[in-house]
Amino acid sequence: MSDHALDVGLADFDRNVLDESRHRPVVVDFWAPWCGPCKSLKPVLEKLAAEYGGKFLLAKINSDDNQELAARYGVRGIPSVKAFINGEPVDEFSGALPEGEVRAFLDRLIPSPAEELRGQAAALREGGDLPAALQALADASRLDPDHVGVRLDAAEIMLDLNEADEARRLIGSVADDVDPRVPQLKARLQFLGAAGEDEAALQARVAANENDLEARLKLANLLVAAGQYEPGMDQLLEIVRRDRGFGDDIGRKTLLSVFDLLGGGELVSRYRRLLASALN
Repeated sequence: MSDHALDVGLADFDRNVLDESRHRPVVVDFWAPWCGPCKSLKPVLEKLAAEYGGKFLLAKINSDDNQELAARYGVRGIPSVKAFINGEPVDEFSGALPEGEVRAFLDRLIPSPAEELRGQAAALREGGDLPAALQALADASRLDPDHVGVRLDAAEIMLDLNEADEARRLIGSVADDVDPRVPQLKARLQFLGAAGEDEAALQARVAANENDLEARLKLANLLVAAGQYEPGMDQLLEIVRRDRGFGDDIGRKTLLSVFDLLGGGELVSRYRRLLASALN
C-alpha cells in the first residue's frame, strides 16, 4: 500500500476523509471482497494514487464492514467512487472505468499548476504582499493565458492599488456573463474614477477641514474602489450626518450604490441601519 492510499472505516472516516479533504482531494472507493469489478478498479486507483504523488488521497472502504458509511453516502452499487473536497462529496462514478476515464475524473479534482499559483496569490494578497501576489498571478497567466480567474484576480489587486488603467484593461478582457465578478469589478472601477485624487491628499484635506464634504466624497469613492468598504461607507455616512443636501443628497445615493455593489450580507444590513439612524 502506498503512502497515498489507505483502508478507512467508520472510526477514522472523519479524520482521514472529511478532515483530510480540507487539504487535498480525497477519493473514496467503496468496494467489497466478493465484487469482481472492484478487483479490476482497485489496482487502477492504487496505481494512480502512487503516480499522482500525494495530490489526492485514496481511501478504501469495505462496504460490507462499513454499511453505515455506505448508507450515509447513498452507495447502491459497487464499486462506487466518491470524491471529497472541503468535507463534502463533489463528484462520483460507479463501476470499473478504464484507466483513462479514471485519470480524467482525477484531473477534474486536482488543481492545475495555474490554479495552484492562483491559490498562492490569494494567500499573499491576504497577507498584504500585493507585489508578490501579482507576480504569482503573472506566472499563472504564462501557464494558462486564457484563465479568466487569473485575470480577474489581478484586476482586483490593481483596484486595491488604485491602478485604474491596468484594472480597466484586465476587466475589459472578460465578458460580463463569463464571471459574476465582472459587473462588481466594473462598479469598483467607476468608484475609482469618481475619486480623482490620491488617498493621502484626500485624507489631509479631511483632517484639515472636517466639513470638506467634497474631499470626504472623493475619499469614500477611493476607499470603496480599493475594497475598503467599511471606511468608505463611514465617510458617506458622515456626509449624510453633516449635510443631507450636499450634492443633491449624494452621500445617501452613493451609499446605496455601495449596497448594490456588495449585494447584501451582514455588513450591508448593519450600514442600512446606520443610514436609517442618520436620516432620522
